[in-house]
Amino acid sequence: MDFFTLLWLLIILSSLQPLIRQRILLMQRLAKMRELEQKRGSRVIAMIHRQEAISFLGIPFARYIDIDDSEQVLRAIKLTDDDVPIDFIIHTPGGLVLAAEQIAMALKKHPAKVTVFVPHYAMSGGTLIAMAADEIVMDENAVLGPVDPQLGQYPAASILKVVEEKPIKEIDDQTLILADVARKAVQQVTRTVETILSDKMPPERAREVAIKMATGTWTHDYPIMVDEARELGLPISTDMPNEVYELMALYPQPQQQRPSVQYIPAPYGPRERGTQRRG
Repeated sequence: MDFFTLLWLLIILSSLQPLIRQRILLMQRLAKMRELEQKRGSRVIAMIHRQEAISFLGIPFARYIDIDDSEQVLRAIKLTDDDVPIDFIIHTPGGLVLAAEQIAMALKKHPAKVTVFVPHYAMSGGTLIAMAADEIVMDENAVLGPVDPQLGQYPAASILKVVEEKPIKEIDDQTLILADVARKAVQQVTRTVETILSDKMPPERAREVAIKMATGTWTHDYPIMVDEARELGLPISTDMPNEVYELMALYPQPQQQRPSVQYIPAPYGPRERGTQRRG
């Protein structure tokens, strides 16, 4: 074998290495999901949106809730018998309202128990999905978020605020059109949240929570932590299975040359502090 043949083989192997690694990761994820299914007697569905370097160039891309996600989740629910519980693991910044509403309504209609696991965060549309569950299991430091609709780069509630506080003669036609769409969007999401929560709390309370979550009470990235989520009346637990954390570890972020966070990846228990020398 001459030098150039060896060089070409090295190039081919290098280009295939990311694909092989991704395939191994996929198999490990499926094995971990199966382990959790056998432990809990459930169907596990994971919707985890992180940046992943999947091409041979190592270019990462970010994921959000989209129609492809809703199609896949609805298909998985359809393949699940009515008496089989669903464990839904979610990690997402949000995404399309349409897709999130489809997933939430499908989970709400499933006859058996639905548990949503939030190991880190489920913002916006992710919170909408979580609210459809019979039980929301959060890490003690995990967060949910408001579900107020966004129109482009602006919150719908803020567009409505402009129309309310500014004389109509000083508002251009485009802003008035946006305000009309914003009003409809807020009403629609409020009604959806109210419907999702209707079987989890009294109607008056469901309406109150829906208004708080969907009408711009907070900024869109406001973190709703465990205690506040409980105050809203959501069915929150913090009994997170270790398998969920182990599954999350199989969705690594793309490697950077200079990582911003570093630690020794091993569990630490109590230990005695060494004697410190003082000069």
